[in-house]
Amino acid sequence: MITIENLRDFPQHRQQVIDWLWQAFGSDNSREFFASVVDSSLSTADLPLTFIALEKEKIVGTVGLWRCDLISRQDLTPWLAALYVDKAWRSRGLGRQLQHFVSQYSQSAGFHELYLWATFSGYYEQHGWRYIGEGVEYPDKGVRLYHRTLRP
Repeated sequence: MITIENLRDFPQHRQQVIDWLWQAFGSDNSREFFASVVDSSLSTADLPLTFIALEKEKIVGTVGLWRCDLISRQDLTPWLAALYVDKAWRSRGLGRQLQHFVSQYSQSAGFHELYLWATFSGYYEQHGWRYIGEGVEYPDKGVRLYHRTLRP
Protein backbone atom coordinates (compact mmCIF):
# COMPACT_ATOMS: atom_id res chain seq x y z
CA MET A 1 0.00 0.00 0.00
CA ILE A 2 1.28 3.44 -0.97
CA THR A 3 0.97 6.44 1.33
CA ILE A 4 1.80 10.00 0.33
CA GLU A 5 3.44 12.07 3.05
CA ASN A 6 5.05 15.46 3.54
CA LEU A 7 8.84 15.17 3.38
CA ARG A 8 8.99 17.35 6.52
CA ASP A 9 7.77 14.32 8.46
CA PHE A 10 10.35 11.99 6.86
CA PRO A 11 13.54 14.06 6.50
CA GLN A 12 15.64 10.90 6.30
CA HIS A 13 14.55 10.73 2.61
CA ARG A 14 15.90 14.22 1.81
CA GLN A 15 19.03 12.94 0.06
CA GLN A 16 17.14 10.49 -2.16
CA VAL A 17 14.71 13.21 -3.29
CA ILE A 18 17.58 15.57 -4.12
CA ASP A 19 19.38 12.85 -6.06
CA TRP A 20 16.27 11.92 -8.05
CA LEU A 21 15.44 15.53 -8.93
CA TRP A 22 18.99 16.39 -9.91
CA GLN A 23 19.39 13.27 -12.05
CA ALA A 24 15.97 13.59 -13.72
CA PHE A 25 15.72 17.35 -14.22
CA GLY A 26 19.13 18.88 -13.61
CA SER A 27 22.43 19.49 -15.28
CA ASP A 28 26.01 18.95 -14.13
CA ASN A 29 26.08 22.02 -11.92
CA SER A 30 22.46 22.21 -10.69
CA ARG A 31 22.51 19.80 -7.75
CA GLU A 32 22.71 22.66 -5.24
CA PHE A 33 19.61 24.22 -6.77
CA PHE A 34 17.57 21.09 -6.10
CA ALA A 35 19.06 20.75 -2.62
CA SER A 36 18.01 24.32 -1.90
CA VAL A 37 14.40 23.74 -3.02
CA VAL A 38 14.14 20.51 -1.02
CA ASP A 39 15.67 22.15 2.05
CA SER A 40 13.23 25.06 1.73
CA SER A 41 10.38 22.58 1.71
CA LEU A 42 11.59 21.23 5.06
CA SER A 43 10.99 24.63 6.68
CA THR A 44 7.65 25.77 8.03
CA ALA A 45 6.94 28.01 5.02
CA ASP A 46 3.69 27.40 3.16
CA LEU A 47 5.50 26.79 -0.18
CA PRO A 48 7.45 25.03 -1.53
CA LEU A 49 6.27 21.64 -0.31
CA THR A 50 7.72 18.25 -1.15
CA PHE A 51 5.63 15.12 -0.88
CA ILE A 52 6.92 11.57 -1.03
CA ALA A 53 5.23 8.29 -1.88
CA LEU A 54 6.12 5.49 0.51
CA GLU A 55 5.59 1.78 0.27
CA LYS A 56 5.99 0.81 3.89
CA GLU A 57 9.16 2.80 4.67
CA LYS A 58 10.69 2.75 1.17
CA ILE A 59 10.45 5.94 -0.90
CA VAL A 60 9.09 5.21 -4.39
CA GLY A 61 8.21 8.66 -5.75
CA THR A 62 8.07 12.39 -5.10
CA VAL A 63 6.24 15.51 -6.23
CA GLY A 64 6.37 19.17 -5.28
CA LEU A 65 3.95 22.02 -4.85
CA TRP A 66 5.94 25.15 -5.64
CA ARG A 67 5.07 28.83 -5.77
CA CYS A 68 6.88 29.11 -9.12
CA ASP A 69 8.52 26.51 -11.35
CA LEU A 70 9.13 28.61 -14.43
CA ILE A 71 11.03 31.88 -14.08
CA SER A 72 9.58 33.22 -17.31
CA ARG A 73 6.01 32.75 -15.99
CA GLN A 74 6.06 34.08 -12.45
CA ASP A 75 2.52 35.34 -13.00
CA LEU A 76 1.24 31.76 -12.64
CA THR A 77 0.99 30.05 -9.25
CA PRO A 78 1.10 27.46 -7.72
CA TRP A 79 2.86 24.72 -9.67
CA LEU A 80 2.86 20.97 -9.53
CA ALA A 81 6.59 20.41 -9.90
CA ALA A 82 9.30 17.80 -9.89
CA LEU A 83 7.10 14.72 -10.34
CA TYR A 84 9.35 11.69 -10.19
CA VAL A 85 8.53 7.99 -9.87
CA ASP A 86 11.20 5.37 -9.16
CA LYS A 87 11.79 3.23 -12.27
CA ALA A 88 10.51 0.06 -10.57
CA TRP A 89 7.18 1.81 -9.86
CA ARG A 90 6.48 3.32 -13.26
CA SER A 91 3.39 2.30 -15.27
CA ARG A 92 1.54 1.39 -12.06
CA GLY A 93 -0.49 4.59 -11.64
CA LEU A 94 1.76 6.23 -9.05
CA GLY A 95 2.28 9.35 -11.16
CA ARG A 96 -1.49 9.75 -11.37
CA GLN A 97 -1.78 9.26 -7.59
CA LEU A 98 0.84 11.93 -6.93
CA GLN A 99 -0.89 14.39 -9.29
CA HIS A 100 -4.24 13.72 -7.63
CA PHE A 101 -2.75 14.19 -4.17
CA VAL A 102 -1.22 17.58 -5.04
CA SER A 103 -4.45 18.69 -6.71
CA GLN A 104 -6.48 17.75 -3.62
CA TYR A 105 -3.96 19.32 -1.27
CA SER A 106 -3.90 22.52 -3.32
CA GLN A 107 -7.67 22.74 -3.36
CA SER A 108 -7.88 22.23 0.42
CA ALA A 109 -5.22 24.96 0.85
CA GLY A 110 -7.51 27.40 -0.99
CA PHE A 111 -5.93 27.40 -4.44
CA HIS A 112 -8.26 27.46 -7.45
CA GLU A 113 -5.73 26.65 -10.17
CA LEU A 114 -2.60 24.60 -10.65
CA TYR A 115 0.10 24.76 -13.33
CA LEU A 116 2.95 22.59 -14.58
CA TRP A 117 5.39 22.48 -17.44
CA ALA A 118 6.80 19.54 -19.38
CA THR A 119 9.13 18.97 -22.29
CA PHE A 120 6.87 16.27 -23.78
CA SER A 121 3.22 15.85 -24.69
CA GLY A 122 0.61 13.16 -24.22
CA TYR A 123 1.06 12.18 -20.57
CA TYR A 124 -0.48 15.09 -18.70
CA GLU A 125 -3.34 15.46 -21.15
CA GLN A 126 -4.39 11.91 -20.20
CA HIS A 127 -4.66 13.03 -16.58
CA GLY A 128 -6.94 16.03 -17.03
CA TRP A 129 -4.39 18.78 -17.66
CA ARG A 130 -5.14 21.35 -20.35
CA TYR A 131 -2.33 22.49 -22.63
CA ILE A 132 -2.23 26.32 -22.57
CA GLY A 133 0.79 27.15 -24.73
CA GLU A 134 4.54 27.29 -24.96
CA GLY A 135 6.96 28.66 -22.39
CA VAL A 136 10.69 29.04 -21.92
CA GLU A 137 12.71 27.33 -19.20
CA TYR A 138 15.88 29.25 -18.35
CA PRO A 139 17.94 29.99 -20.33
CA ASP A 140 16.43 28.91 -23.65
CA LYS A 141 14.63 25.54 -23.50
CA GLY A 142 11.13 25.46 -24.95
CA VAL A 143 8.53 23.78 -22.72
CA ARG A 144 4.80 23.02 -22.78
CA LEU A 145 2.57 24.74 -20.22
CA TYR A 146 -0.41 23.02 -18.60
CA HIS A 147 -3.26 24.19 -16.40
CA ARG A 148 -5.84 22.54 -14.18
CA THR A 149 -8.82 24.23 -12.58
CA LEU A 150 -9.39 22.97 -9.05
CA ARG A 151 -13.02 22.49 -8.13
CA PRO A 152 -14.29 23.78 -4.77
